[in-house]
Amino acid sequence: MSINIPAKLLIEIHTSGETAYPEEGAGLMLGYEQNGVRYIQSLLKLENAREDSARYNRYLITAEDMLQGELEADRLGLSIVGIFHSHPDHPNIPSENDREWAIPWYSYLITSIQAGQALESKSWRLADDRSHFIPEKVIINSNI
Repeated sequence: MSINIPAKLLIEIHTSGETAYPEEGAGLMLGYEQNGVRYIQSLLKLENAREDSARYNRYLITAEDMLQGELEADRLGLSIVGIFHSHPDHPNIPSENDREWAIPWYSYLITSIQAGQALESKSWRLADDRSHFIPEKVIINSNI
């Protein structure tokens, strides 16, 4: 299991997380899967819909956001393959809240933002039994 992401899109994800800091930022990753590799082709950055008091350690993507993502993915001939979000001043490891709300099929790219600066992103997939996350290799493609 791995995701292949263009360096320019990873920079956009990092910038999105830095802009949202000290709150969590989030969005959708659009792409396709081939031979067990997810190829990220486009991003849909979203506003964190969580109530103000919880945005520093939670994000919310609404049903309307998902519909917008599906429509944009269809327009581009792609699918929603994952969700990206930031962890302000915390490691890029899924939280228990992340596990409770995750969907097994998606990739979850989490970026650690420390003191307003993006440090590193890691990707995860939720196990089918929803008990834990499985690390996913991130391949940064500088040729796209």
